[in-house]
Amino acid sequence: MTSSGIADLSSRRAAIVNAHIQAEAVHHDVASTLATFRHPRYEVPALGTIADGPEAVTGLIGGLLAAFPDFHLRQTAVHHAADAVIVECAFGGTHGGPWAGIPATGKAIEVQAVLIFVFDGEDLVCEKVYFDNATVLNQMDAVHSSTREDVYAQP
Repeated sequence: MTSSGIADLSSRRAAIVNAHIQAEAVHHDVASTLATFRHPRYEVPALGTIADGPEAVTGLIGGLLAAFPDFHLRQTAVHHAADAVIVECAFGGTHGGPWAGIPATGKAIEVQAVLIFVFDGEDLVCEKVYFDNATVLNQMDAVHSSTREDVYAQP
């Protein structure tokens, strides 16, 4: 592929990723989010979740938006790879509904994350979401948070 062909492909992929992020994190539009995929698939290792197919992805995104009705995402960097677009970001919202078995706490959370949008040619085929779930749980006051001093204290 020529350098102009690679640039065109990168531009088309970036447009798909931007449309995906706008649909999910700005408009909270599950159907439009699904439409950015050839076949919807999310992998979220922090939650031990693979959502494969329209029904599973609808459940995952719908659950996220119900739990965090003001869900937002702020991009901090974008990188292009041979078969992926990688987005560094921070996402968050107010815990207003059940999430991962935890009842609403009313606490605001924000966590740094890396999103890997995997492509097959021009087609988005998977979003992999990497974040520190312990940070989310601590911000929701769902677990006890040890301080650095607790961790390194001498007996």
